[in-house]
Amino acid sequence: MPRRPLPAASLLPEPEALKPLAERMRPRSLDAIVGQPRLLAPDAPLRRALESGHVHSMVLWGPPGCGKTTLARLVAHYIDAEFFALSAVLSGLPDVRVALAEAEARFAQGRRSVLFVDEVHRFNKAQQDAFLPHIEKGVIVFIGATTENPSFELNSALLSRCRVHVMDAVGAEDIVIALERALADAVHGLGGQGLVVEADALALIAKAADGDVRRALTLLEIAAELAADGRIGEATLAQVLADRTRRFDKRGEQFYDQISALHKSVRSSDPDAALYWLARMLDGGCDPLYLARRMVRMAVEDIGLADPRAWRMALDAWDTYERLGSPEGELGLAELIVYLAIAPKSNAVYRAFGNVRHVIGDTGTLDVPMHLRNAPTRLMKELGYSKGYQYDHDLEGGVALDQQCLPDTLAGTEFYAPTARGLEGKIKDKLDALRAARRAARKGADP
Repeated sequence: MPRRPLPAASLLPEPEALKPLAERMRPRSLDAIVGQPRLLAPDAPLRRALESGHVHSMVLWGPPGCGKTTLARLVAHYIDAEFFALSAVLSGLPDVRVALAEAEARFAQGRRSVLFVDEVHRFNKAQQDAFLPHIEKGVIVFIGATTENPSFELNSALLSRCRVHVMDAVGAEDIVIALERALADAVHGLGGQGLVVEADALALIAKAADGDVRRALTLLEIAAELAADGRIGEATLAQVLADRTRRFDKRGEQFYDQISALHKSVRSSDPDAALYWLARMLDGGCDPLYLARRMVRMAVEDIGLADPRAWRMALDAWDTYERLGSPEGELGLAELIVYLAIAPKSNAVYRAFGNVRHVIGDTGTLDVPMHLRNAPTRLMKELGYSKGYQYDHDLEGGVALDQQCLPDTLAGTEFYAPTARGLEGKIKDKLDALRAARRAARKGADP
């Protein structure tokens, strides 16, 4: 016997009890949103705009679970508009066109539409461009949600038509408020289950949620299911929170923020901060070999000749991790990051090399001085190749002080300016004396 077809999705009921707790407890007013006072306090511009019914297209940028989707839904509610949602993960350009066509039809009837696009940074340029004329004409109030930096992930044309609102990770104290509401709400939350919550249990859940309200409510719901005796306490939380992880996106904004913090902590000679950011990135799942490679760069770029041992130590720590793996090899990276942080710093060679590249770009292909050219043939010798070259080892002191090695137009240019820090201080003393001797020798050789 053939099965009866399921009814269309739009006709299916949505039983409240089957929804996750985080969905059931989604705030139904601006006052119920926790943790965004900068945007939603009574005197905040966005709050005033919503309550007056005059809103603009916007991009909501913030970490997971901070309330982006909830705020988008409330925008539609406060301005009395139809709410239509797309997920950039699941939708393509045909879905976008259908949504825009429906918005056009509502617009023709004098009805407003809020088109919400979750993970909008996943849409390509063509998909993002499809919204532009409809935003300009006022057909839709566009709201895009993203966890990534809009400056890098969204088209400038779309950004120019939207206002970017930055939403913050929710603090633990505000998350506790959301958890308490869920426990007290007998209609949508857990208020009818008679749960007993031990002291500090909600604070532990809020801390483990790491700024994510949705995650906190999910953890609370799991704890309620595991609490066989109706008590959420230490034993229950030990099961629920065993595998918690911190927020970290290996390819997103937080990744680049944290590697920047690690590098700048080393540059600022702060070993405590450097250790913290190294551990944070390892804890978040960053590839330790990537970190090892970046630390070699720190040794070359920021320590340089102030302590050349740092370069060798960085390569050794990289090799150590490849041989030992995790977790033992991570200790080698930790020892390295502390050494790099406390080592004397110099970017003198880094700057000098950049200056040389700039000069080369400006001056083009300058000829090698004749006396420095090799002369393997008779013709080249007759043309003057190598004529007048002084072999430094045959001279007193081992240096031909009056011998010019730069092209004629750059003669006397000094690119490298060593610092007085660490070993480079001794290099500076040596180089200062050598340069003074060269200037004196060349002055004496001038007719």
